[in-house]
Amino acid sequence: MSPYALSVLMSSLAIGTITTLSSTHWFLAWMGLEINTLAIIPLMTNKHHPRATESATKYFLTQATASALILFSTAINAWTLGEWTITNLNPMSSTILTIALAMKLGIAPFHLWLPDVLQGLNLMTGLILSTWQKLAPMALLILINHQLNSNLLVTMAILSTIIGGWGGLNQVQMRKIMAYSSIAHLGWMILILTFSPTLTILNLMIYILLTTSMFMMMINLYSTNINKLATSWLKTPTISASMMITLMALGGLPPTSGFLPKWLILQEMTKQHMSLISTIMAMSALLSLFFYLRLSYTISLTTAPNISNSNLMWRTQLKPLSALSTTIVLSLLLMPITPLLLTIT
Repeated sequence: MSPYALSVLMSSLAIGTITTLSSTHWFLAWMGLEINTLAIIPLMTNKHHPRATESATKYFLTQATASALILFSTAINAWTLGEWTITNLNPMSSTILTIALAMKLGIAPFHLWLPDVLQGLNLMTGLILSTWQKLAPMALLILINHQLNSNLLVTMAILSTIIGGWGGLNQVQMRKIMAYSSIAHLGWMILILTFSPTLTILNLMIYILLTTSMFMMMINLYSTNINKLATSWLKTPTISASMMITLMALGGLPPTSGFLPKWLILQEMTKQHMSLISTIMAMSALLSLFFYLRLSYTISLTTAPNISNSNLMWRTQLKPLSALSTTIVLSLLLMPITPLLLTIT
């Protein structure tokens, strides 16, 4: 892709998200979401392959449906209340809007598009879809958190964590595994949304850090499935070891950064006298933890060190991405500064 076209598309992505984040009018927020959607589709189809075209088509249809629902719900809200302000919603508009934003994010039961779309993209576009594209819809949910139906959110959260864990169990493609990981993490975010938006923001920040680290390491190792991941130790042992620990952080094992949001969310849910839901969430997190540990064993214990018969790159030819070391450190060592993070968010 031409550098000029790439710069225009990346700028449009930034402008769309910033427009939605800074808007107080529903129509302006909707325009920001549309700019975001239209800017990423050329990035998806940059690789001329039928899978990329299929992914872009599925993504466009899903996002267009969600955008139509958002416009429909805000039009109903403007008709009944006489204003377009984001912070005022009637119950019917709130329910439709929650469903539309869940469809945009890929929250269960509106998650079916996400694994297939992510599988057809290259790793860098997959990184953008898994991180940057979550910001605008999640910001809207956080803005209207006090007007949302908490029962609907809790139901979708439990479904997301169970489906995100169960769906990833039999996957061998890394992008599909990251898609189901995204669904499970989004479930944790929306579970606590109406009770403590601060914890939702903290969870979103740590999810973006962990996912960015994983995708950057996959880009560096050219690993798109478990078989390629199994020979990554021959390429760069340091990055392979870091990936193993990052996978454990995604699973929420202490003392990594991934344990922090799960711990705080379960603590808050217990304070809200929702012990049964907390137990279900903790048990469903074990499903996700299983396939993260399976990947960790694939990298470290079961296959390395071995000799591969395929032609591999020399280690000196691999150039780590500049931000990789920073994201890895942040992914692993945020636990000691928990009080500071809670003060900032």
